[in-house]
Amino acid sequence: EVQLVESGGGLVQPGGSLRLSCAASGFIFSRARMSWGRQAPGKGLEWVSLINSAGDTTTYVDSVKGRFTISRDNAKNTLYLQMNSLKPEDTAVYYCAVTGEKPVGQGTQVTVSS
Repeated sequence: EVQLVESGGGLVQPGGSLRLSCAASGFIFSRARMSWGRQAPGKGLEWVSLINSAGDTTTYVDSVKGRFTISRDNAKNTLYLQMNSLKPEDTAVYYCAVTGEKPVGQGTQVTVSS
């Protein structure tokens, strides 16, 4: 059974930073492409970043390019999302997922507000 546990969210002021983590188990993490998505209040799920299994190819949605960095540690079965220069519009629940599949975790809340 795929298990993904997101953590690292919180309340941060505009311009601040957060680092999200996603602990994976129940599948061969090192062979899986992984994604981060987010869901803002009243909106649908938006995929913001993807990383290949080796960790050497990444993609980002335009709204986070240059501010967010996705990475992974296959030895620790963990996915990361470093978020810098946060904006109020980044406020959302953030989820990790095996690319192409629906999120299975509870997500972690990120709130950007002064």
